[in-house]
Amino acid sequence: MAVIAAFVMNAGLSFVLGLLIAKLLGPADFGRFALATAGAIVANTVLFEWLRLSATRFYSGRVRTDEPWIRHGLDRAYLALGLLLLAAALLCAGLGVEAGPDSRVAVLAGTATAALGIGVFDYHAALARARFDGRLYLGLVAVKNVLSFAMMAGAAWYLPQPAWVLAAAGVSQLLAVAILMRPLRDPQSPVVRVRMRETWRLFMIYGLPLIAANAIYQIMPFVNRGTLAAQAGFAEAGYFALAADVTSRSLSTLGTALDLLLFQLAVRAEEHHGRAEAERQVGRNAATVVTLLLPCAVGFWAVLPALQALVVPEAYRGPFSLYAALLIPGLFCLAIMNYAVNPIFQIRRRTLPVIAAALAGLVGNGIGLLVLPPLFGPAGIAMAQTLGLAVAFAWLAFRALTGPEPLNLPWRDMGRAVAASLAMGLALSPFRDLPPASALGLCVPLGAALYAALVWTFDIAGLRSLIEARFRPAHPAPAE
Repeated sequence: MAVIAAFVMNAGLSFVLGLLIAKLLGPADFGRFALATAGAIVANTVLFEWLRLSATRFYSGRVRTDEPWIRHGLDRAYLALGLLLLAAALLCAGLGVEAGPDSRVAVLAGTATAALGIGVFDYHAALARARFDGRLYLGLVAVKNVLSFAMMAGAAWYLPQPAWVLAAAGVSQLLAVAILMRPLRDPQSPVVRVRMRETWRLFMIYGLPLIAANAIYQIMPFVNRGTLAAQAGFAEAGYFALAADVTSRSLSTLGTALDLLLFQLAVRAEEHHGRAEAERQVGRNAATVVTLLLPCAVGFWAVLPALQALVVPEAYRGPFSLYAALLIPGLFCLAIMNYAVNPIFQIRRRTLPVIAAALAGLVGNGIGLLVLPPLFGPAGIAMAQTLGLAVAFAWLAFRALTGPEPLNLPWRDMGRAVAASLAMGLALSPFRDLPPASALGLCVPLGAALYAALVWTFDIAGLRSLIEARFRPAHPAPAE
């Protein structure tokens, strides 16, 4: 529960912080900030993601004491890559002193600092989750959020240039790790260099295909935002970026929280019961992910007009709703790929198919960029991104569900989840045209109550049984 609490807190504060920074910087500078942030995420993915994924797959409470070379290998690889990125950030910062904070080289320095902070924080957060240390994870996320909110909002207020806000984002995450470094450490043990080389090889074979795919998925919005900025200006890129960020967070926050718990359950099942049980757990996890993420997508669509009117800064209204509506299907496909389909390839340690799917998606996105903007204008770029992500999802799902070892999914539960989500969407659609406060006040509780009632009635994905088991007494009461 601590992991879920941490993600709820992180999602809420990140949402508010994103809107606040968008308001303080304005559309044009926020467009530059968003483009640089996408670049920081790409850099973090390319440099560090293979190590973070290896931490979630190979590190655990047992490994912490029985196989210390896993942590040694992770730490030293992070140190080498982190020093490389820090040197790049310092070099760009030195050049940016003369060029000024609005220069490209200054923004590059901020981007490198943000990438370093994201990478170091995500790694240590992954270690805490892999140990099932919810209290430590919650503390780490809480400290990071407090520091990020104070430093990034302060930078946007007093030094309203993207470079300073990016630097504040990176430094705040590094400080959060430094404050909690003592409980994050493992017991001291001698370094076995032969084991270290074997460990790095294992990490690369497992993680590099995954980071190649993730990098492609991060390059896709980076290219799209850059194309939009070139064709329609940075302000239009800012409209697109805010809509994409808010929509992505509305779907990925819960998905990431679920993945943190569910994937570790699959890893634990493999440790204790073997690969077959781990794959069965992945199938059950996929049904749970679909059951909980699909109503989020439908509900976000239902409250989109009210959300735009109530919380989106006035300068972004209009384009925000249009871009968000077009991006919802594609970002939902991406979430299902990441949290429902990818885990089967991770458990099997056969991660090459995810690269093929990502490349197929990139081709689909490229074709969309050639065809759709001339027909639909800037909205065509959002449509191209959705097309690319849908193609990638279809490709990867086909690979997972066919072949000699197809993933076994509970299709009945997933069909019920789709039907329940459609019923919720139809019930909420008449309320979208109400005044914003009334629409939001009605849609959120009504949609949640209706969907929860359907899930409870039909025990979709076994969630009712899970809740009943959770609150059922461990031992029957003695007879009188």
